[in-house]
Amino acid sequence: MTLDDLETIIATRAKASPDDSWTAKLLAKGPEKCAEKFGEEAIEAIIEATKGDKERLTSEAADVLFHLLVMLKSQNVALADVMAELEQRQGQSGLQEKAGRT
Repeated sequence: MTLDDLETIIATRAKASPDDSWTAKLLAKGPEKCAEKFGEEAIEAIIEATKGDKERLTSEAADVLFHLLVMLKSQNVALADVMAELEQRQGQSGLQEKAGRT
């Protein structure tokens, strides 16, 4: 499965009833709740990363990616736009990119 596949699945589930889909239920609560859930999953991944448990970190990283895409969907930001931004940054160091931010 690719992130593009996951984005498509999320878009399909977003059209479902909130009674039938976790994704639809989360999206129905609005962008703030989607962002909150993404943050919770990110913190859980950080905790697992410090413990050195690869299996748990893998599981939490999957949750982070899923909830990132749900959060993007809640704001109508396409994964392709995020990837284009990353592509635009390619070819310069992270230090240069960060220094160029306003």
